Amino acid sequence: MQAIVLNGFGAPDQFRQKELPVPVYGENELLIEIKATAFNPIDYQMRQGRRESQHMHSPVLGRELAGIVVAAGAQTTGFAPGDKVIAAAGSKGSNGTYATHIALNYQMVTPLPAALPFAVATAIPSAGLTAFQTFRRMHALPEDLLFLTGGAGAVGSFLVKLLKAHGIHQLFTTAGNEQSRAVLGALGLPPGQILDYRGPDVAHRLLAATGQQYVDWAIDTVGGKISETAAEVLGLNKSYADITFLGTERTRELLFDKGAHVLNISNYAYAVANQLSWYGQNLRELAALLNAGTITPPAVQVVGSFSADTVQQAHIMMENNQTYGRKLVMTMD
Repeated sequence: MQAIVLNGFGAPDQFRQKELPVPVYGENELLIEIKATAFNPIDYQMRQGRRESQHMHSPVLGRELAGIVVAAGAQTTGFAPGDKVIAAAGSKGSNGTYATHIALNYQMVTPLPAALPFAVATAIPSAGLTAFQTFRRMHALPEDLLFLTGGAGAVGSFLVKLLKAHGIHQLFTTAGNEQSRAVLGALGLPPGQILDYRGPDVAHRLLAATGQQYVDWAIDTVGGKISETAAEVLGLNKSYADITFLGTERTRELLFDKGAHVLNISNYAYAVANQLSWYGQNLRELAALLNAGTITPPAVQVVGSFSADTVQQAHIMMENNQTYGRKLVMTMD
């Protein structure tokens, strides 16, 4: 098989295309021909050798896929060669998804949502599972007031769709350019609920917009300075969902001083605990919402076809915040 291999931690130019053996699949695994893969911030964080790199077990990065089952192990059920599927492989596959093939436990795999092309379907698993986990563990109510950082991002936009589909509309978020603002507007957020994070004193402007009401839920998908803003506007004994583990020391101080309930969101926690069925089961539920039209598929940008150059370009775009509300995708054609 062909794969894009990371030669060493560092800059985006560390990727090289290389021929590797087709993975040997086990009795409880599917061998999948990958047709498209999507990029996630954890990819470049791993490439840089940051904390996330501890979860690497292959020099081939990439954590989600859309593809076709080539072969099924004897202990698998529900899949056959030729089936179109999606999966959040995380670090549990034979290799990452910057490759033409992968062997993966069948419990992590879900049939492709109806009528979606591979290039769109591949953008669902990672961001979709993160948003779905956040939504389900939050138990937010329609009367709750929410602040979400990075609402136009892959996870943020999925979460906005889920919240609004379930009657939760008092949702404020941030954007830093007109493209992101347009994405949020298309999701149904009015202009008064979209704040420019580049301006001064975001917390003051948010409280002005809410009539000086502190929020019941702060959800951080970005980290850094804006996580401090999320903690600032959170009410006493209210709840904070941390999706990044990139909050600052001041963020943690503010949350402690407010007696906040902190909800840590981690998809790979289930892989570490070897609860692999969580991935397939939750992806199936998410696919059902997509099939029913309850939520719409993510917006994608196909960066290019399978090559080291495409991977490099996607990493640069993610690091420079140039995704503009779209999930970046690489096709294998």
